Amino acid sequence: MQIKEVEPRIFRRVMGKFATGVTVITFSHEGQFSGMTANAFMSLSMDPPMVLIAVRNQARFAASVKPGDAFGISFLREDNEALSSHFGGRPQADLEPDYRLLGEAPVLAGALVQLAVRANAVHAGGDHLIYTADVQAIEESDGRPLLFYSGSYKQLHALDPATCWFDLG
Repeated sequence: MQIKEVEPRIFRRVMGKFATGVTVITFSHEGQFSGMTANAFMSLSMDPPMVLIAVRNQARFAASVKPGDAFGISFLREDNEALSSHFGGRPQADLEPDYRLLGEAPVLAGALVQLAVRANAVHAGGDHLIYTADVQAIEESDGRPLLFYSGSYKQLHALDPATCWFDLG
């Protein structure tokens, strides 16, 4: 299907068909640790190690984090769906996030990967701000990632060759 005019509703639906991992961006706001779920995250450079995130202009993060500030990025594991919802605007009253410091950055304990980063630049990008950041520390653990696709959470499943067959003829 070809669309001549890009309507926001259609654009949002189509962009949802790009599968992503789920991250929580953690930062200090008014002396307290805070966070937000984000899937607008990517590696930017290997040498030096850098990442990129995009956040809404109105996000608390945008008011709190400026170039030079440290913040954390936690890749969620498949059993962290409640954390994603909590930081994604649906607070869970019975959920107390387990923050810890990695270098100067708050991160979430129990995540698949934790990155401590320092913002180095902020760029305008429509209704979002694009942050580039230098990676300063990394911790990782074993597990499987939490995925997001077409408006819902998904899990990564390994293909078992013993239970699958393919007709190549």
